[in-house]
Amino acid sequence: MRRVVFNQKGGVGKTTITCNLAAICAFHGKKTLVIDLDPQSNSSQYLLGDRCFSMEQTSLDYFTTMLSFNLFGSDPNDLPKFIHETPFENLDIIPSHPDLDDLQSKLEARYKMFKLKKSLDMLSGYDFIFIDTPPALNFYSRSALIASDSCLIPFDCDHFSRNALYRLLNSVAEIRFDHNTELEIEGIVVNQFQARARLPKVIVNELIDEGLPVLNPFISYSIRIRESHDESKPMIFFDPNHKITEEYLQLYTKLK
Repeated sequence: MRRVVFNQKGGVGKTTITCNLAAICAFHGKKTLVIDLDPQSNSSQYLLGDRCFSMEQTSLDYFTTMLSFNLFGSDPNDLPKFIHETPFENLDIIPSHPDLDDLQSKLEARYKMFKLKKSLDMLSGYDFIFIDTPPALNFYSRSALIASDSCLIPFDCDHFSRNALYRLLNSVAEIRFDHNTELEIEGIVVNQFQARARLPKVIVNELIDEGLPVLNPFISYSIRIRESHDESKPMIFFDPNHKITEEYLQLYTKLK
């Protein structure tokens, strides 16, 4: 199963959702891979700590190989050489790199958008693959949507996010129609939910009334998540008895 975690709006929790769900899959004995395509490298930092800044063979090198394939004879489909172990059993990562942005126009000009799917089709040994994307509909997020079986959409509860959600749903539908008929929207993950506040409840209930695939449980707001970022430990390893961890565990059972 390949899942892309995507939203065109920043700050909605893509990285947090990607890494915590992937960590729970690994915790349950499932061989899991995270692919970080966001030049901000947040998933890489969350799972590797400061070590991510000195990594060789990152997603940048993977995409660079696509451009040099004909010249040097290296194989861009040899994805395992870009995969690194994390400190957590069963959990691997292809880390990101800040220079991914600089490569994007060259990749687009050479129509490389389907190469990630081809590489993943040839990759074996993983039960789950999670792809973290940039907060934009660009080459990398399109490549991830084309390569994936399903899409999880992080959503934080304000009107700006709601307006962006409709545009996002149209974008995913277009990718599905034009490039990947197997792609399904697996659900909307409500993140940083504050149960005592009126506005989040109103907005989420309206989405449910519209028939949108809002997943339950909602992920609560907690400073503990930021502390887990600082420690480079997803919640299942950082604080396994916390309310947030339980919510992610419940979400995992809904998705698997």
